Amino acid sequence: MKVINLGNRNTVINTYLSELRDVNLQKDRMRFRNNIVRIGHAMAYEVSGMLTYEAQEIQTPLAPCTMNLITDDIVVATVFRAGLPLHQGFLDVFDKAGNAFVSAFRYYKDKECTEIGVKVEYMATPPLDGRTLLLVDPMLATGDSMALAYEALKSKGTPGRLIMASVIASEKGVSNLQETFPGDDVVLLCAAIDPVLNEHKYIVPGLGDAGDLMYGDKI
Repeated sequence: MKVINLGNRNTVINTYLSELRDVNLQKDRMRFRNNIVRIGHAMAYEVSGMLTYEAQEIQTPLAPCTMNLITDDIVVATVFRAGLPLHQGFLDVFDKAGNAFVSAFRYYKDKECTEIGVKVEYMATPPLDGRTLLLVDPMLATGDSMALAYEALKSKGTPGRLIMASVIASEKGVSNLQETFPGDDVVLLCAAIDPVLNEHKYIVPGLGDAGDLMYGDKI
């Protein structure tokens, strides 16, 4: 898997990310969600440079014009619920893309809340055979949710290409996905890669629970 850490560059993504991490600014849910969307826009632009293009003739009011246009048949997929704003950011850019959704949630296997599992309950997707799948999820902790979501989606066809994107990943999560997806045919983009998973499998420094910060506490 080829890993692209956008946090190593000096771009406006760092501004959006700093606001996502700021415990005082996190109180504004709309601002939090909007910054995820804006990171999605920036990531989608990066992805656009990896796609396949073909020269096509466009008729303007004055004369024909030849332009290189994307030929990939794109599907944007995400994991409920925290993935929705990042999904929207990608869909704003790739507005003709198909859409896929996976409901996957993590749970603790032990009373100490140190061992987690991931369960997939629901999926909706168009056919995926041969298509370019953009699988986006804002937080990549262990990597299990991303890997299981992809396995679930593959039941509806094998994509021709897989590109994944996360706002914040842990080094452990990235390493786990590299083992799951060996080779350079799969790409992972991250706005930041943080060094630590704590005992409850939250990314540190991270930003906390992204879903709760977007939509409120859950029961």
